[in-house]
Amino acid sequence: MKSDQIETMKTALVVGANGVIGRNLINYLLTLSDWNVIGVSRRCGDDTGRLRYVPVNLLNEDETREKLGTLTEVTHIFYAAYQDRPTWAELVQPNLSMLVNVVNAVEAVAPNLQHISLMQGYKVYGAHLGPFKTPAKETDAYHMPPEFNVDQQLFLEQRQPGSTWTWSALRPSVVCGFALGNPMNLAMVIAIYASMSKELGLPLRFPGKPGAYHSLLEMTDAGLLARATVWAATDAGCANQAFNITNGDLFRWNELWPKIAAFFELETAPPLPMSLEVVMADKEPLWKSMVEKYGLENNGYKDVSSWRFGDFVFAWDYDFFADSSKARRFGFHDFVDTEKMFMDIFEDFRQRKVIP
Repeated sequence: MKSDQIETMKTALVVGANGVIGRNLINYLLTLSDWNVIGVSRRCGDDTGRLRYVPVNLLNEDETREKLGTLTEVTHIFYAAYQDRPTWAELVQPNLSMLVNVVNAVEAVAPNLQHISLMQGYKVYGAHLGPFKTPAKETDAYHMPPEFNVDQQLFLEQRQPGSTWTWSALRPSVVCGFALGNPMNLAMVIAIYASMSKELGLPLRFPGKPGAYHSLLEMTDAGLLARATVWAATDAGCANQAFNITNGDLFRWNELWPKIAAFFELETAPPLPMSLEVVMADKEPLWKSMVEKYGLENNGYKDVSSWRFGDFVFAWDYDFFADSSKARRFGFHDFVDTEKMFMDIFEDFRQRKVIP
């Protein structure tokens, strides 16, 4: 490698490396020749070439400082970690603390730190609370706290003045892509639910609220989000800005659901509201039998189950979309067809032998 290439190499610290967002971000960064990648998560991964992993419990301040306090080469922090908790209020402390611990550890030792990228979502707009203003815009007012997404951004805004680094905040809709053991993976929810329905000889019923079948929605492809994240982190014009990042199209389940059913060679039946977390709780024996019968990868039932998240998304009996024109105005023009995205992900699951 030439000396000028060495000087231009960037080092990404991807926090939350094994989630659907972090995993796809790492895969994209490794297609770019000028990036080295350090993945951070509680579960480690396999080191390869320009990628190495550091297992860290980010809730432990001392451990975070010990494990990340030697990473002097880091130029960009991509923060996509998340700790789930039973209530919205309980989410604030752990999720804010993890970000603070990472920034404190790395900023102190990385003299060439250029950017901190924060992964958010539509919770900033109160989308999880009920019907919210659509299309949501980055300039919309915050809602009544608690909300950890807002607290994380405020932390960066207050920390940044006088620093050598800038920040950006990415606000995707529901992110779809490949990842196992992820609590928020809608594509996996649908794929496992459809596969089990087929195994039981059942039609594919939409399990959400009646109104949710007809609401106007959008999604964000994990690959598109990865490209947008790196763009915002490396384009000087994006410094200290938030961006809604979406596929660029809208859909309703009542149109998409029959097409999903057709992919799995299933008939549809009228929607029937039911909690997937409840009705799928006893399906582990069925899953184990399917793994053996179809020669699938031996993934544990809990690693392919995101039923609680499925219930959350399928309960949106109100429109759920944002205005993503700011990103286009700033220079990001990628788009993805959402119907094709789902079919491509399902086919990928089949190729990986995650589903029959």
